[in-house]
Amino acid sequence: MNETATRVPPLRVRAMAESDRTAWDAFVDECEESTFFHRSCWRRIVEEGLRHRTRFLLAERGGALEGVLPLAEVRSRLFGHTLVSLPGCVYGGVAAAGEAARRALTDEACRIGERLRVDALEMRNQLPREADWSRRELYVTFRKEISADPDVNLKAIPRKQRAMVRKGIKAGLAAREVHDLDPFYSIYAESVRNLGTPVFPRRYFQVLLDELGSDCEVSIVSHGGADIASVMSFYFRDQVLPYYGGSRPLARLLKG
Repeated sequence: MNETATRVPPLRVRAMAESDRTAWDAFVDECEESTFFHRSCWRRIVEEGLRHRTRFLLAERGGALEGVLPLAEVRSRLFGHTLVSLPGCVYGGVAAAGEAARRALTDEACRIGERLRVDALEMRNQLPREADWSRRELYVTFRKEISADPDVNLKAIPRKQRAMVRKGIKAGLAAREVHDLDPFYSIYAESVRNLGTPVFPRRYFQVLLDELGSDCEVSIVSHGGADIASVMSFYFRDQVLPYYGGSRPLARLLKG
């Protein structure tokens, strides 16, 4: 047997090219570790919407992808100079089919961080990956299976919160899907400013809508003809992620 014919091709790490997007997204769709935030469209969303320079890396062997890592360089007066996977996203880090690809992508991210002299490399993994890396557990993820029966979903809500939902229903609240960003952004920006939190620019949400298409849904809740709350939700596989939202003071008064 010819040894050359059976030799395993080497693993190669390189930057994602525009022509790689189809293969990248196909890998993300199949990889168990991947999330909505590993999709290739986040490169444009982060670059044009948030004005961060991106460095999307892929690991391939013989032309077949074995791992992906979306990265962005963030310069902030508050948080310093960091390399993040991925700003604006709750998840990130390496999504790989095997340990060799994960190790190669992580090592390359470390080299890039050293070359850029960043203060930190942040991987927003769903599960801890590097035992000797420092960790921050600032946030909590909530997951709940959605039933086809609305009554089952309502009963799954804790009692006090369920009472507020029922009062909202009795108050005559109505929800509608919209394709115009303005009503959503007006409520979102007002709500976030009232909380004393920086507001993402409108262009960021416009790029989200442009890039995500039908996987991005904007809903408005109204009462008596007045818009009082809004939410932008993302869809990925069998998941829905209510991601950005806000409400006006009237919405809080209607909870009972």
